[in-house]
Amino acid sequence: MNNKQLSTFIFYGIFNLCFVALIGVLMRYKIGFEFPYFNQKNLLHSHSHFAFSGWVSHILYTLMYHFLQKNGIQSNYIPRLIIANLVCAFAMMVSFIYQGYGGISITFSTFSILISYVFTYIFLKELKQVSNDNPSGNWFAASLFFNVLSSLGTFFLAYMMVSKNIDQKLYLGSVYFFLHFQYNGWFLFAIAGLFFGKLHEIPGFTYNPKIFYFFFISCIPAFFLSVLWANLSWYIFLLPVVAVILQLWGIKLFFEMVVSQYETIRSIGTKVVRLVLGLSLMALLIKILLQTGSIFPEISKLAFGFRSIVIAYLHLVLLAFTTLYLLGYLLWNGFISHHKTAVLALIMFCGGVFANEFVLMIQGIASFGYILIPHLNETLFGISLFMFGSLVLLLFFFQKRPYFMIVSIK
Repeated sequence: MNNKQLSTFIFYGIFNLCFVALIGVLMRYKIGFEFPYFNQKNLLHSHSHFAFSGWVSHILYTLMYHFLQKNGIQSNYIPRLIIANLVCAFAMMVSFIYQGYGGISITFSTFSILISYVFTYIFLKELKQVSNDNPSGNWFAASLFFNVLSSLGTFFLAYMMVSKNIDQKLYLGSVYFFLHFQYNGWFLFAIAGLFFGKLHEIPGFTYNPKIFYFFFISCIPAFFLSVLWANLSWYIFLLPVVAVILQLWGIKLFFEMVVSQYETIRSIGTKVVRLVLGLSLMALLIKILLQTGSIFPEISKLAFGFRSIVIAYLHLVLLAFTTLYLLGYLLWNGFISHHKTAVLALIMFCGGVFANEFVLMIQGIASFGYILIPHLNETLFGISLFMFGSLVLLLFFFQKRPYFMIVSIK
């Protein structure tokens, strides 16, 4: 993968994120105003599948392969797999809008999963050539393992959809199984691999390998935090308790490592890079604290009982942590330029993300007392439109000159 192809893949990643935001705008518009032309549930399926495959997985595949290249490893197959995943992502986006869960959408969703299996096999094979001193190896291997594991939830969900034999608890369990091992497995561990791989390049940085083991061991039992509403037996309930303890200890070791080497680590990037990455890490800490709170059944049932709380949590992980980290990492590595307009667009998007979280939080708190606050849906629509606009601005200026000028010159 040469620099031109790498730049093209990055462009499509940001381009796809714009489409994810656009579908989000349509969904918010349908909630606040009359708009009968699309099925809301189909838009939701398209939005989530394209966010996962067209944005996050696409960028992670690209950046993980770039990691291999920096370590002197080339592959003719991985760029083709990235292109194949892009084709499936666009096909899923369109087909889910058109038919929801149907023959076309399920077919391309299956192809996307199979591509992830092949990517896992090839990447792990090439990863063996990377020095054992590099801390990223374990994180990347674990991320791909959890990505494969998450697909079991997708297959079971597709089976229920096709057979029309849907059990509500199994349906929700399958959805949360997929989401947990995507969010807390594939996304989190791949991001950690990128992060520690970059820190490894800084002279004098010392990595604590115990951080990985605490997070890895906690990931599988932490799934049960997502299904506490299912009235688990007391002995199964012990698993998420152990997971919470391990996660808290892991995040404690992480921040101890950061604080003890602050002067070394603070040399990374510019102030804007540190701001975006800092906001992302803050979102990660909030996520872990919320998971800790959910161990109490009363809080868990209260949270899962209100849709706005669930949406706020999912956006906290996907937008505030995952998306902001990936955009910050792209800026950190020069894939997004420090052109003043690109930086402004990125800061605007950060503001939109946390404004969205704040309003969703207000909506969730109000729903506890069944209080209706006027114009919240219209406000959320305005925020989503602002986020979409900032991403479009970022897309045009993510390189040193506006992208349309670069294309015209070429």
